[in-house]
Amino acid sequence: MSTPRPTRVGTMRERNLVLVLGEIARHQPVTRARLAELTGLTKTTVTAQVATLEELRLVTGALPVREGTRGRPGAPLSLAPGPVAGLGLEVNGHYLAACVLDPTGAVRVRESLVCDNRGREPQETVAALAALARRITARAATAGLDVVGTAVALPGVIVEDRVNAPNLGWEAVPAAALLTDALPAQALGVTVDNEANLGALGELWYGAGRGAGSYLYLSGETGIGAGIVVDGELFRGAHGAAGELGHVVVDPDGPACRCGGTGCLERVAGLDAVLGAAGVSAASGRSETRLAELIRRLHDHDHDAVLAVGAAGRGLAVALVGAVNLLDPDTIVLGGLHARLAPWLIPPIEAALAPGGGTLRGRTPALRASTLAAESAVRGAAGTVLARILTDPLDLA
Repeated sequence: MSTPRPTRVGTMRERNLVLVLGEIARHQPVTRARLAELTGLTKTTVTAQVATLEELRLVTGALPVREGTRGRPGAPLSLAPGPVAGLGLEVNGHYLAACVLDPTGAVRVRESLVCDNRGREPQETVAALAALARRITARAATAGLDVVGTAVALPGVIVEDRVNAPNLGWEAVPAAALLTDALPAQALGVTVDNEANLGALGELWYGAGRGAGSYLYLSGETGIGAGIVVDGELFRGAHGAAGELGHVVVDPDGPACRCGGTGCLERVAGLDAVLGAAGVSAASGRSETRLAELIRRLHDHDHDAVLAVGAAGRGLAVALVGAVNLLDPDTIVLGGLHARLAPWLIPPIEAALAPGGGTLRGRTPALRASTLAAESAVRGAAGTVLARILTDPLDLA
């Protein structure tokens, strides 16, 4: 992930500003009097901080309500639904996506572009993504929104802002720098992160991960990754490469993988692997069309389709048993391709994770399909821009 800029929240006033904004986000709509109780600050201090947040266009008041039997009515405060907004972008093997979120988490503008980015020159993909970003930023401006920062979800490992994405054919691509040069100047700049990490955050803030505690988010497209959330915080590992579940070996005698290994999970349960095993030919059209054809065949109990998805489920089960024994999550969230195939994938995974199966050592986690479908990563990307604002609102000043 891009190295975060140092926060300026150092003075007492700045810390109080973050404290008040955080309590508004957690308890909205909330009055100033209630904020004083929640923060331990004086009402005068709360009023001053709220005035600053209103100047920054981050909070808004509703119609006054009376608190108790005495005094003037209080005006409940909430995060403002604009004009401040964050832009999320995503590069996938089969599409580009963009969405704009306001501080309430509402999707205000979204757009996707179906295209094959595998083997495409990185500069060409980045140029197409930048054009999409400029277009959606202009649409946001027409809707009265001011995009203040951009985050990008990429299907690869990111080391010192350079992206290694084997399924795209990218090696040490400086994606953030290329996008920064191509996009309009924005206060919070451009950051990049792994799409599974951002998908896990998208589910945490807006989807099936809300209230889940510690969970494992499984991202499934051409490649397979995992985002790990521990007690509401993303776990990245010592070098930022945690969650490469797609390269866990589930079949030592299996097919060769682009990573150099054999029998990796993505060669059994990735999109291309499943479609190929099901006999859904590339001549059937784009990946979304082929996936729809696979699902149709599954509903029709087509033999090859059922066998292919069953094999994918068993491969996922092997990898997930190891992950669950290691991490002990409360929940597993199936995202991307796997969310679409959840009715057929969940039974073999649940069987492997069932008590008494002999392989699981801890408590059986709940298994959920993503509620955000293909938008987990792009919404998580936009959400990171908003999260940065919540932790350092004066970046907007």
